[in-house]
Amino acid sequence: MAQAHPTPHTSSQPKKTKQAEPARRWAHGRFYWNELMTHDVEKAKAFYKATLGWQFEPMPMDHGSGTYWIIKNADEMVGGLFEMKDHELKNMPEQWVAYIAVDNVDSRVKKAVAAGAHVMREPFEIHDVGRNAILREPGGAMICWMTPAK
Repeated sequence: MAQAHPTPHTSSQPKKTKQAEPARRWAHGRFYWNELMTHDVEKAKAFYKATLGWQFEPMPMDHGSGTYWIIKNADEMVGGLFEMKDHELKNMPEQWVAYIAVDNVDSRVKKAVAAGAHVMREPFEIHDVGRNAILREPGGAMICWMTPAK
């Protein structure tokens, strides 16, 4: 079975694939995952399939809140895609969001706040995925930090 990638939206495993994929390795301070937040999943999937040849593998999100799409380039998982259905995301523009792996998300968020960041979502756990937090850094860019599950 393919390994699930850590995101704040899902902890389920994707459906079985022909070849098992290796677990993603991570190191503190390195970019780990990219995710497209969109209002129109089908339009986004059609665009990236037509322009980059990407394929999309469905994976149920936690608490029955929809489908998370694993983005694949050939057999490699390269990112995720999800629809912004929640009311608080209604007016948010579509965007790519990067995840940076950190050694301890809770302690790193405290350091980020002391350095001028704003916490958009306090650290939270996703079973079998990791611990995540969503920040707005002092310049205004949104960034997700996560400590991947072992």
